Amino acid sequence: MSRTALLLMDLQASHLAQMPDDYLPRAVHALDTARAAGIPVIHVALQLRRGHTDAHPRNKIFGALPSHLFTADDPGAAIHPDAAPADGEIVVHKNRVSAFAGNNLQQLLATQDIGHLALAGLSTGGIVLSTALQAVDLDYGVTVLSDACADPNPALHDILIAEVLARRGKVATVDEWAHTLGAAA
Repeated sequence: MSRTALLLMDLQASHLAQMPDDYLPRAVHALDTARAAGIPVIHVALQLRRGHTDAHPRNKIFGALPSHLFTADDPGAAIHPDAAPADGEIVVHKNRVSAFAGNNLQQLLATQDIGHLALAGLSTGGIVLSTALQAVDLDYGVTVLSDACADPNPALHDILIAEVLARRGKVATVDEWAHTLGAAA
């Protein structure tokens, strides 16, 4: 039977600055829940090459970013200390919206026999949506942790959770997810 992993996505200072103050504790709750249940955690963060040589000018999102943002030298690209990776937790850098873009995430999941992904992160209309859709197409089971995801547009978050993501996988709060983990143990 395949295992579950938590993908904790884009919890970087620049992204968090656009979210309400009550978001980060909810994401940390998902992180703590996974760690307590022995669920592998993979941290996913946006990181572009210096000078953004990997961001085509035609790309509406990444082509328009100033070339110093989301590089290894950008302090705003750092994962927030409250959600920092623990020893042994994997950090994957992506260079587009999906957690699978520009990296070996799929290989890392395969080597750990991960077949189900719990998703938490910023933003629901960005990395959460893109990653969920790609994961489903790659035949992963998906659970979107609704209260550990957020979007600068709360109405968009609500409609994506209720109308789009729930049709392609499971949607649960962190507490509901924790209950299923306890039942599976």
